[in-house]
Amino acid sequence: MEFKETSIKGVYVIEPRVFKDARGYFVETWKQAEFNEHVGRVDFIQDNESKSSYGVLRGLHYQKGDLSQAKLVRVIKGRVLDVAVDLRRSSPTFGQHVMVELNEDNKYQFFIPRGFAHGFLVLSQEAIFAYKVDNVYAPQAEAGIRWNDPALGIEWPIDPKEVQTSEKDLKQPLLSEAVYFE
Repeated sequence: MEFKETSIKGVYVIEPRVFKDARGYFVETWKQAEFNEHVGRVDFIQDNESKSSYGVLRGLHYQKGDLSQAKLVRVIKGRVLDVAVDLRRSSPTFGQHVMVELNEDNKYQFFIPRGFAHGFLVLSQEAIFAYKVDNVYAPQAEAGIRWNDPALGIEWPIDPKEVQTSEKDLKQPLLSEAVYFE
């Protein structure tokens, strides 16, 4: 695997080696020792998977305090635009974001450390999205920021009228009103 740190310290795009032949392909999606060597030790405790259709936007979500989560995300089927927003108040990149397209062909993975809001937009007819987390889901620590907050400067590649999101995500606070990390 090739680990490429993005413009925001601690956020990585991971490009696995894909072995293809007439039968299909083989890819290693997780190797603890290699991850520890390049990113650092993260103790993932749970794997999750979601299925969504075109235009579905899930995010921008995070958990606060000691219940925050690091995530390692990837796409099994389809295409998504994945976004991480730095919410670490002491970071020189506070409020900035990184975007990467994850799809079934490139097999890229995206590592988002604790202290970030995370979300994705489905660009294909359907997408199956998988991710590892290093902390349990805790509804009492759940938080988010509005996906279309102009202060974020995220250029989503589809017409906002085509975006499908939850009622809860439509009511998330703006970055200026959100709870931050130190």
